[in-house]
Amino acid sequence: MPAPVASRSAVPVARFAIYALLGSLACLFLTPFAWMLATALKSAEQTAAWPPSFVPYAYYAPLDGVRTEVVRTAEITAPSVLVTLADGRRELLPAAQFDAATSSARLSRDAAPQPARLLRAVAPGEWRVTERPATFSSTAALRWDVLPASSIESTVAPRWENFSLALATIGGRSVEDVQGTVATTRSSGADSDVTFLTFLGNTLTVCLLGVVGAVFSNALIAYAFARLRWPGRDWIFAVTLATMMVPFPVLMVPLYGVFKDLGWIGTLLPLWVPAWFGSAFHIFLLRQFFRTIPEELSEAARIDGCNEWQIFWRVILPLSKPVLAVVALFHFLHAWNDFLAPLLYLTKRSTFTLAVALQNYQTQNGGTPWHLLMAASAVVVTPIIVLFFFTQKFFVRGIATTGMKG
Repeated sequence: MPAPVASRSAVPVARFAIYALLGSLACLFLTPFAWMLATALKSAEQTAAWPPSFVPYAYYAPLDGVRTEVVRTAEITAPSVLVTLADGRRELLPAAQFDAATSSARLSRDAAPQPARLLRAVAPGEWRVTERPATFSSTAALRWDVLPASSIESTVAPRWENFSLALATIGGRSVEDVQGTVATTRSSGADSDVTFLTFLGNTLTVCLLGVVGAVFSNALIAYAFARLRWPGRDWIFAVTLATMMVPFPVLMVPLYGVFKDLGWIGTLLPLWVPAWFGSAFHIFLLRQFFRTIPEELSEAARIDGCNEWQIFWRVILPLSKPVLAVVALFHFLHAWNDFLAPLLYLTKRSTFTLAVALQNYQTQNGGTPWHLLMAASAVVVTPIIVLFFFTQKFFVRGIATTGMKG
């Protein structure tokens, strides 16, 4: 009796379920990136608002009869009063702290009564709004008022200027200095003119020199392991692979001592010179690919009079472009995102890479401008995404063909 044939309708359903699952996982992995972009478009106060909002908003309300952008400071949850003190200041107080009979108010429960004039009663549900400061750390006196929710206008307002402001302040300049609200007090010197282009140049230097070294040195070593026969080859290859189990923090102290004796601390040399001495993972990747190239090609080249270097340069490397592109992409990504090594070896701000330069937004007193930090992070991440899309074909091809015997 023939086996039952699967229903044709079951195939599209299964395919739809697989695509739905993959799409859900893709959205899950993209959520942090989407939140970074959303935060980069928010105002400084909205990044710390609770509950958090994915969409950047701007609030406008009439202050002194003028439509002004404001910050919703707090929602009134209990009956309160808005009063004017004897010195002309306005205060928002709980209703129990104002005595209408004596026209006096206590700023706190234990404070002595002060003469006060009642402006109006404030009902729960109204909002205290404050004029939005011009800069993140502005300490100027800001206007404020208590208004009903119906008089506060909200609108979607992405802050595209955050990106230009982030690039201008990544070198350590304050927002007030960039916007010209205060005079700069930075002394002239090597670190006074550090800009985003300085960090970008340092990062590209490390990445490009490291990529050249990684591709050349790893290809040369992998060719020796894959095509040349010499005593102890397999044993040394096994030891090389074993070095992948040693984490970088174990090597930090001895490497730091070596680079210090060489006088390289504070320069970019420790970040790209080691790439010219091979990497176990890249050696393994290239070796496996070289083994898929037929030996007959090398034999034919030897018959034509080529030596091993000519075979490597004219036969093996032209056929290995996909895997070489993968090695270059892997090292570029590693060098671009590396944070620990630059933090360890670089001592001057003028030599920082982009990964370390992002720390300039974090201050010791906790006043981190998250909107600027996320905007700068988005700018730093964008080249990596663009690079991957342009090299995706080589990347997939190089990974797919590695390890296949030809």
